[in-house]
Amino acid sequence: MQTLTIKCIFAAMLATLILASCVSQSPYVDQHFGEAVNAAKAQQIINPDASLNNDPVAGVDGQAAKGAIDRYQKSFVQPPATSSAFTIGIGGGAGASNGVTK
Repeated sequence: MQTLTIKCIFAAMLATLILASCVSQSPYVDQHFGEAVNAAKAQQIINPDASLNNDPVAGVDGQAAKGAIDRYQKSFVQPPATSSAFTIGIGGGAGASNGVTK
């Protein structure tokens, strides 16, 4: 009986060592730390000389810009209504059926 217990412990230790060798190493993560942030910053910088532009709003339609600003300001007064993901399908309409015939 004791031999079986020792064999089980040895097998568990061996399995643990084998699985531990499959774990990714930290240096790989450390080498690439911050690359996502740097990529996002680089994508946001379109024109470094944008402050020197004489017409900063060139290409923006006046009505579209006013509508965007109005929607932006209104979002602080009354945020848009959100539906809960947990209520989908509850209280179905007139044709709702669960497939059970009465």
